[in-house]
Amino acid sequence: MPQVPTCILSSAHPPKVSHGHDLDRFVQLGSLTKPLTGTLLGRLASAGIFQLDDPIEQFLPAPAGTGITLRHLAEHTAALPRVPPRLRRFDPYADFDAEALDTLVRSLDSCTTGPPGGESEYSNLGYAVLGAALSSAAGAPYEELLNAYVLAPLDLTEITSNPPQDRRLSERGLLGRPLRPWAMHGAILPAGGMWATPRDTAHLVTRLLVEQRLGEPALSWRTTGALRWHNGATRKATVFAGAMTDGTWIMVHRLSAQPLPTEKMAAQVLKDAIIKPSDKP
Repeated sequence: MPQVPTCILSSAHPPKVSHGHDLDRFVQLGSLTKPLTGTLLGRLASAGIFQLDDPIEQFLPAPAGTGITLRHLAEHTAALPRVPPRLRRFDPYADFDAEALDTLVRSLDSCTTGPPGGESEYSNLGYAVLGAALSSAAGAPYEELLNAYVLAPLDLTEITSNPPQDRRLSERGLLGRPLRPWAMHGAILPAGGMWATPRDTAHLVTRLLVEQRLGEPALSWRTTGALRWHNGATRKATVFAGAMTDGTWIMVHRLSAQPLPTEKMAAQVLKDAIIKPSDKP
């Protein structure tokens, strides 16, 4: 069985990079993009551009009275399905452009699974809608806003939707040929389309969750006990990142489409970090 290129960065030990991974080449973040979008939401709200509980029809051509707010989208309580309908099988978001999202938004009430504000239902579609609403409200493209309000203030220069081709790190298939990554640069970008070097991904985690340079962490982060975290997965990339309330942090990226081993690696690093040597059997 081929070895999986793996990168582990944490507060517990020096960087571990194996089987051809690279700290300074760009990898897909998948849904780890969502905390970036959520941070942008908070920054724009703090700037007075909107309020978190504003309805989405204030910014997009959604039907009146859906009851869906920006907060609902960020918290996955908008009662929207996980993904848009009629996606491709092998490159699911390639055709999901601004026009497709606009068409879907205009009939958004027909695809909700219940009233908003109830139980959390994880939704890539919800974050695509959220990103479009932020662009509309602030009058600029999503990535331009992200750079101005989030990445530049955090001094993160190597997070982008379109890294140079010669600096991308991708899984390889038959005869060593690189596998084409999913196209995530269209309407789905705010839900999962950003790329970053592992080094800047680690800086993202520490500056948002540990140092909290932009204030309280965004609604997008998930919480399990004392751990704030998020994961991500695309065709051939998985990532897990998070931080404990005591400042212990972790970022694992693997060129593999299987999230569970990536999450188990991260959990083990965190477990080893919080158990003092004297406490170990």
